[in-house]
Amino acid sequence: MVGSKRHSGARRAVRYALAIVLLLIMVYPYLYMVLNSFADWTQIDKTLIPTKFTTRSYDWLLHGGETGVTRPWFHAFMNSVIVSLCSTVLMMLFGVMVAYALAKLNFFGRKAIDNFVLFHMFFPAIILLIPTFLIIQRVGLYDTYLGLILPKAVSLWAIFMYTNFFKAVPQVFIEAARLDGASDLKIMYRIMLPMSRSITTVIFLFLLMERWTELLWDMIAVKSDSMLTLNVLLSQMFGPYGSYPGPLYAASTVLTLPIIIMFIIFSKKFKEGMQFNLK
Repeated sequence: MVGSKRHSGARRAVRYALAIVLLLIMVYPYLYMVLNSFADWTQIDKTLIPTKFTTRSYDWLLHGGETGVTRPWFHAFMNSVIVSLCSTVLMMLFGVMVAYALAKLNFFGRKAIDNFVLFHMFFPAIILLIPTFLIIQRVGLYDTYLGLILPKAVSLWAIFMYTNFFKAVPQVFIEAARLDGASDLKIMYRIMLPMSRSITTVIFLFLLMERWTELLWDMIAVKSDSMLTLNVLLSQMFGPYGSYPGPLYAASTVLTLPIIIMFIIFSKKFKEGMQFNLK
């Protein structure tokens, strides 16, 4: 009896040790980036854990480094917040509406559209980059917020995720709501959305992260400094600061910090949504 308890305790200790090792392997690259963003320049990339720290790398970002040209950091950050949140909300809104139609409504061509969504997900978005750019240029949306937001307002992945979730919702809920006189719009937002709260958090975080880190479209869709997003502004630092890894680590930290904060805030709901998907 005592031997079995010791054996069980040893296995538990091994599992905890392996979990800690795996956690360190996953977390250390980000920790390395943050530490080197504050490290003294003589220690950057010279040691696994710096011992001397300074804010010199961030001072370079804020004050233009050797060029001395200050950058509109706050304005670019607000542009990224506006564009990311608006695009994410639109992607989720369209995702819910299309998914509800594909999952719960009977109409001609539903199967074809459902298959098209799945089929189109295998194609890289870059193949539509030039046609999309020409369209927004022709309609006068170049270098505007709408030009940044609208082309990223539809997510096939969100449609796919919501469609599969809505298909699992028993049809009896829909029929009962219709007997009470509820329209499809009311059913969608009063019944389906509250039931999909956990998976909505997962979709929201993934879409927000995807839009926040978007660089290519933001680079070609704007030209004026007042419309620059944080990604584009940071990418412009790679040229003059290419030989200075400190500012690059600092720029990467600034870019990823909002996503980390959002994940911490919604971590509980995120875990619930992921656990539901695994069942």
